[in-house]
Amino acid sequence: MKHLSIIVPNGENNLSSIVGTYKIFTRANEIWKNKNQEERFKIELVGTAENIDFHGGIFSVKTHTNLARINKTDLIIIPSLNHNYELALLENDELAHWLVKQYKEGASVASICTGAFLLASTGLLDGKSCSTHWSVDAEFRQRFPKVDLKTDKLITDEDGIYTNGGAFSFLNLIIYLVEKYFDRETALHCVKVFQIDVDRNMQSEFRIFNGYKNHGDEEVIEAQTYFESNYQDKISISELTDQLSIGRRSFDRRFNKATGITPLEYLQRVKIEAAKKSLENTRKTVNEVMFDVGYSDVKAFREVFRRITGMSPLTYKAKYNKAAFI
Repeated sequence: MKHLSIIVPNGENNLSSIVGTYKIFTRANEIWKNKNQEERFKIELVGTAENIDFHGGIFSVKTHTNLARINKTDLIIIPSLNHNYELALLENDELAHWLVKQYKEGASVASICTGAFLLASTGLLDGKSCSTHWSVDAEFRQRFPKVDLKTDKLITDEDGIYTNGGAFSFLNLIIYLVEKYFDRETALHCVKVFQIDVDRNMQSEFRIFNGYKNHGDEEVIEAQTYFESNYQDKISISELTDQLSIGRRSFDRRFNKATGITPLEYLQRVKIEAAKKSLENTRKTVNEVMFDVGYSDVKAFREVFRRITGMSPLTYKAKYNKAAFI
């Protein structure tokens, strides 16, 4: 029998990803036992404290065992964290060391949503691909520049380390792991019982682009503000750098370091975010929206829109603005 450690970190972190993981794996165990007369996993909630409170003490989780008592485990799942990452990492330093030890001894490790901050703090993600919630993209890149962050992806799988995107997309990761450690039949049974939409591999369409400005580079912030205020116009980045008295190469380097993306990519994302809002809330045609956000080439607009959102402008409008088609 394999051993599954569902981590309960110290601090008021995310309860739903702990409970959801426990429920789905427990059901998968039951399905497996009915077919094979034995359970696939011994499932334990593991932490450094016996009880962890959530939501101001309204809820409490009692761990099965202390991580110090676990000599060997096969699969570790880290839930998502609250948004005070500095505190979360400080409170779970012992857990981080334990994760490294277990991974080196053969355990696989999966992080849910912002649990990637804890996993990345161990160094195990250095040089590897990783996903997390799109809203913390820039902050994650600032903290962990050695990690190959791919927040458009829903799930990453590399060298026994799994990560996933934001919020309730963790259900897709758990189903992915159930199929990997049980079989497809068990995974599909869980999909039907818990009614999980598995026809997803990207989280691009859910991203709301808010340019990261907490980096302290005043000239870059000025450029970001300029892009956001004038995206409808034809913008020359070279003219902007002249106004800021910064060389183009130096500007590109500073902008990328501060925001995690190039100036051109930033401008494109500002335009597409404005286009998305218009498609969601107005009856304008795709061409009208395209002109409103400063594009004149239909093919170019559609290609950039699809690259950023994972779908065409018309498909996006049909999904998020059904009233426009009535």
